[in-house]
Formats: sequence, C-alpha cells, structure tokens
Amino acid sequence: MARGYDDIVVVVPTTEPYVRRSEHGAAWFIARVLGAMLRRSGLAKDAIDGLCLSSLTLAPDTAVAFTQHAGLSPRFLEWLPMGGASGVVALRRAARAVQAGDAEIVACIAGDTANATSFTDLIENFSSFSRDAVYPYGAGGPNASFALITDAYMRGFGATRADFGRLCVAQRANARRNPLALLREPLTLEAYLAARPIAEPLHLFDCVMPCAGAEGFLVMRRARAEALGLRGVRLLGAIERHNAYADDPVQMRGGWAIDREALWAQAGVAPDAINLVQVYDDYPVIAFMQLEDLGFCGKGGAAAFVRDRDLTVAGDFPVNTGGGQLSAGQAGAAGGYLGLVEAVRQLAGEAAGRAVPDARHALVSGFGMINYDRGLCTAACVLAAP
Repeated sequence: MARGYDDIVVVVPTTEPYVRRSEHGAAWFIARVLGAMLRRSGLAKDAIDGLCLSSLTLAPDTAVAFTQHAGLSPRFLEWLPMGGASGVVALRRAARAVQAGDAEIVACIAGDTANATSFTDLIENFSSFSRDAVYPYGAGGPNASFALITDAYMRGFGATRADFGRLCVAQRANARRNPLALLREPLTLEAYLAARPIAEPLHLFDCVMPCAGAEGFLVMRRARAEALGLRGVRLLGAIERHNAYADDPVQMRGGWAIDREALWAQAGVAPDAINLVQVYDDYPVIAFMQLEDLGFCGKGGAAAFVRDRDLTVAGDFPVNTGGGQLSAGQAGAAGGYLGLVEAVRQLAGEAAGRAVPDARHALVSGFGMINYDRGLCTAACVLAAP
C-alpha cells in the first residue's frame, strides 16, 4: 500500500468571488487568491517555496510565467491542466513534495477568466481530439458529449431526469446558504423538469454556467500550521488515475473504481464514516458515477441512492454543501478546486451558515479533461477535521 500522508494539512481555503464576465485575465484572479492566502496566513511571499497551478485561460502563459508575474521563486512547481481533477491532484502532489522535503509550503491555486470570447476560444482549441472530432460537426462544447453519456446511462440503468433533478434541487438549496454562489434563486423539481432543453436529455439546470474566479489553499506540515495559528485539515488519503477503462464504448465509470480500495485503506476509514461528500458536478450523471465508483452505492445504483436520501446540508447525506458548480458556477479549472475548498471550510469550521453538524470526515472527488467522448482524469481524497 502507498505511503500515507502523515502530518500533512490543508489551510486557508480561499475564493476570489465568481463573476459572470470579466475583462481581467486569469493571472489577475490567480494573483488575488495568492495575495489573500498570504494575508490570512501571515506569511511573507518568499515563504511560498512550492506552487501548483491550474488554468484553462492563462495561455499563452503557464505556471512558470506566473512565477514572474507574481514575484515568486519556488523550488517545486507543477502545472496541472487537468480540469476538474486539478484540485485533488494538486493537493496530492503538493503533499508528497512537502513529505519529501522538496518544499515546505505549497500554494495550490486554480483560476480562469470569462470574457466575450474566452469560452469559444477554449472549445476551439481544447485538444486535437475535440478540434478534429467534435467541433467540426457542430458540437460546440461539452454539452453534446455529456448528452451522449447521460443518455447511455439513463438507458442502461433506468435513471430518470427526475433522479438527476433531485441532486440539482438539493444543491440549489445548499447554494442559497452560500454567499459565494452565483445562482441562489429557489429551484423546484417542477422547474427543473420544465427547463428548456440544451442537448437532449440535458436541460438548462443540468449544465454548469461558465464564469470567472479562482480558488486556492496552502499545504504544509501540521507543526508549521500550528505555529502560524492556522487550523489544518488533515489529508488521510488520495488517488489519481488517467485514461481509465479506455476500451469502454461509452464512459460509465472512471478511475475511482480502480483505486477506491486503495483510497479507503490508506485513509483508514470506510464510506460510512464520511459526513459530507463533494463530487465534481459539471453534469449530474458524472456526480452519479462518482457516488457509485467510490463505493457509496453499486454501479447503476445512484438514482435509487439519491431518492432515499436528503442531500442538503441538513440532510442525512450532504452533497456539494456550497451548491457545487451547478449552482455556484464553473470558473474554468477553479471548478476542480471548488469542492475541495468547500470541504476544507466545512472541516475547519469556516462554513458559516451552512456547516454540516459535527463533520469529521469528507470525501472530495474530481473529474476532468473530456475530449470527444470521455473524461481522462479522475481523482479523490479523504480529509479529516483538525
């Protein structure tokens, strides 16, 4: 079994508030988070000797160029263009760097902008797969690809739009408690079902809203966090996997299913010890896959699982307690950090107004980089309260 993450903690979960549109570049949003984390932690900039960075709109710059923009000089640097898996992968690699002595304090940040052309520019040049096999046929973005996956899932497992709607409605209820969420208007199941179609069977509330913003956190040893007076959320276990089940004709599972036993063994807890779950929710079907592949229910069982549970903050199985991307918005690569930052807030006692009572353990999972038919990156971690 892989070595554990003894004594590694996550501190100062930070968000640069999301906006629907912005003329600021991605570097501006990322720098805003960096500055806020320094102020909150009391650290000088030169104390940050590691950086993990993710962005979809920072180009032509990368993490290296950002170090010059921000005046950083890290000895450990990761550029992680992994979309919705970026946050957990950044945490995992930052933790290993601190354990190995390659860095003492690693800043993990993701951020993106959203202007009049950024989304179009992104989907036109997302990958050679999407450029050659998706975009020329009129599928301008991920909706068509996820519509195919959703349709196959519904046909294969008997899930209905109402089942997906239960997740979306619960997350909107959670978002109404979160001042950082962009979408806080009430959402009923009736309104969900009546929403206009986008790419059948996907309708309006199945799809995330692109926006601009950034998320981040710091990774260090527990003793350093205590010396700074910071509440450190403990990392118990983490996994990542890329291009899993490549021969499946339609993506119905991800790398979580391969590595989940290793995750739970490393964490030293079972799924029934988890008090809140943060799953990557660019579309409801992907959230369902994560619940299944991480062992909360059997394959194809997520629809029945959500029917029988209350997914709100006050419920018996809180999911995406800040509203998830479906209600908070998707700030590009920052969407892959959203659930992780929210989980750290919950366990550190910083989720005012939406705290899950007596939360001790959280599961966070990520999914990203869909080409023309499947997401290539999956990751998950288990966190524990200080």
